[in-house]
Amino acid sequence: MRNSIILGLIICCLTSCLEKIDPASLTNTKWELSELTGKKLPESAKATLNFGDSLKVTGKSFCNNYGGQAEIADDKVTVKNVYGTKMMCQETDSEERAFLNALKETDHAKMAEGKLQLLKGEQTLLVFTKVN
Repeated sequence: MRNSIILGLIICCLTSCLEKIDPASLTNTKWELSELTGKKLPESAKATLNFGDSLKVTGKSFCNNYGGQAEIADDKVTVKNVYGTKMMCQETDSEERAFLNALKETDHAKMAEGKLQLLKGEQTLLVFTKVN
């Protein structure tokens, strides 16, 4: 019985520590990609993520421009309806495809100390640094 109470308290503490993303905290912010899981970032190009009004998403995916719509509900963060330009950039093609796929796979996010992590389950897919 005592172990059950202790376990319950630990679970409550851990879940209360999870940071909820407030839509207002993302609106009109700009981010630059600092980590792409499984890939080395190209030195010749950058990827960005910009949140506008109503959480409209725009940015640069190394070579192409892209857009979409972020949705935040029940502690879930998703990016839907992702579209982009179709220029061929051979030197960043692999990273660009990985970046766009990771955006589409995102199911939640964490934000702390000027960093935005986009995750799928427990796996960090993308890490962005806030641009002032």
